[in-house]
Amino acid sequence: MSDTLRSRLLSWTLLTPLVALVVLLLSWGHHIGTAVAVVLAVVLAGATLAAVHHAEVVAHRVGEPFGSLVLAIAVTVIEVALIVTLMISGASDTSTLARDTVFAAVMITTNGIVGISLLVGALRFGVTLFNPEGTGAALATVATLSALSLVLPTFTTGAPGPEFSPTQLTFAAIASIALYLLFVLTQTGRHRDFFLPVVPPSAPTTEDVGSRAADAGDHSLPPTAKAALLSLGLLLVALVDVVGLAKVESHSIESAVHAVGFPPSFVGVVIALLVLAPETLAAVRAAQRQRVQISLNLGYGSAMASIGLTIPAIAVASIWLKGRLVLGLGPTQLVLLTLTVLVSTLTVVPGRATRLQGGIHIVLLAAFLFLAIKP
Repeated sequence: MSDTLRSRLLSWTLLTPLVALVVLLLSWGHHIGTAVAVVLAVVLAGATLAAVHHAEVVAHRVGEPFGSLVLAIAVTVIEVALIVTLMISGASDTSTLARDTVFAAVMITTNGIVGISLLVGALRFGVTLFNPEGTGAALATVATLSALSLVLPTFTTGAPGPEFSPTQLTFAAIASIALYLLFVLTQTGRHRDFFLPVVPPSAPTTEDVGSRAADAGDHSLPPTAKAALLSLGLLLVALVDVVGLAKVESHSIESAVHAVGFPPSFVGVVIALLVLAPETLAAVRAAQRQRVQISLNLGYGSAMASIGLTIPAIAVASIWLKGRLVLGLGPTQLVLLTLTVLVSTLTVVPGRATRLQGGIHIVLLAAFLFLAIKP
């Protein structure tokens, strides 16, 4: 029965990205009705779950912290492609699209992914443990990247408005990619142990036995290289499906947002939530297995990759893209970012967190979403 179930699961995760890709190709460039939009939403959910499965297969093969990088970088690369595509083809003003998307990604990852993971882990195990050295380094990198790319343009005078001059944008792009590469080298090199899960020193209780038994996959033999490569390919296909279907669904989402009276900018938040869904699910599943460090690697790594890869890509794309490129945050966004960095620092420093810390981050995410609806 177990082998049969495993075979069915493998077949499902194998077919879903391919079916979603076919659906994406058939629906791309067409205006869809309500019924079709519902079907696409179901396919989108399946592609998201398949992406999480294949990301975990690859992560099991390469080990941590390399596994966390796989999903973060893959999602961000496709996210960058989506931003550039929308900026090129967008009929409406897209001057703030890059800023809004990156800021939404930062808030969703540092407050949403981190907060939900801490809350899930604390509710199940009481206290969540992680490495303050590695997590603190990740947070410091995210804060620096955010300040250089999203805060400084509000106060510079090289260009009118909250914009960078071409020279300033070049510096920000070089600094972003340099910081991101330096962090990746630190995370995967000499200080790799700072980013590995922390195992509680106490012996497992009776209540934990079932949890550890369910987590037996973590202690099983890693998949073969062939299986890992297959999952890597299917992961990329599934991520393309997620972003592509989110783009196809954007017109329906836009209509729904308009119907309920939300501002047009909230469409970007909805799409960001869809794109980051695979990482969120993977982070929550890691927290359920008492591996919150992996969840934090995913959360802060995704925020870091979103800024460190998006800003250089937009800087290059701005050579041929026409129109303004507004990167500076507004007053409300600056307050939310400052509060997020402050609270995150207090969360990370002790190396342990309770459900209170998780709840605080979730409230910050709720504040971001509410103010995106009611600015």
